[in-house]
Amino acid sequence: MPKFVIEREIQGAGALSERDLKAASLKSCQALRELPEVQWLQSYVTGDKLYCVYISPSEAQIQEHARISGFPANRISRVMNIIDPTTAE
Repeated sequence: MPKFVIEREIQGAGALSERDLKAASLKSCQALRELPEVQWLQSYVTGDKLYCVYISPSEAQIQEHARISGFPANRISRVMNIIDPTTAE
């Protein structure tokens, strides 16, 4: 199934408290219950953005998650390949 990286612009994301991050995570998980084919793998929190990695049958399902959860999906990019240091071996 395709993997996607979602860029979410959220002002002050890096300053969110542990409580705020937990609330956001719960909100995302609630939305995912309505989209059983979509799986959230992890998110990276930076200053004003979240970079989220999802497995989904389509970009449309990612957009639907954004709509249900209320989180922006400013850019959705399909992962075409994955490399890491072992790729060089």
